[in-house]
Amino acid sequence: MGRLEELKELKDELLSMAVSIKNNIKKAEEEIKLMGQQSPNDEGDYAILINDTLIDDVLITKQYKKLEEIELALDKISSIGYGICEMCEESIDIERLKVKPFAKYCIYCREINEQELLYK
Repeated sequence: MGRLEELKELKDELLSMAVSIKNNIKKAEEEIKLMGQQSPNDEGDYAILINDTLIDDVLITKQYKKLEEIELALDKISSIGYGICEMCEESIDIERLKVKPFAKYCIYCREINEQELLYK
């Protein structure tokens, strides 16, 4: 399979992921809205309601971050910057992109980046 075919497959995967995430966000936001309309019967119900709302909010935030990364990758495909490591500016291995099509770093720079984050 040629590079163009692989890029098309990766782009299709990114688009599919974006649609899926947008659907997940919409469902979670609807759940939060419904939970906000509920009237808890006691402190236990109130605690469960608050906990569920906080968990959904954290998940939505993570989904938005992932969506941003996917949209950035899609922009890079359009501008021919896709598959280039943001740290060393070398090509990201196609096998890595198949696993994580919105990867910003090659495998080596990813490890360096994670180590730096651990020590901050």
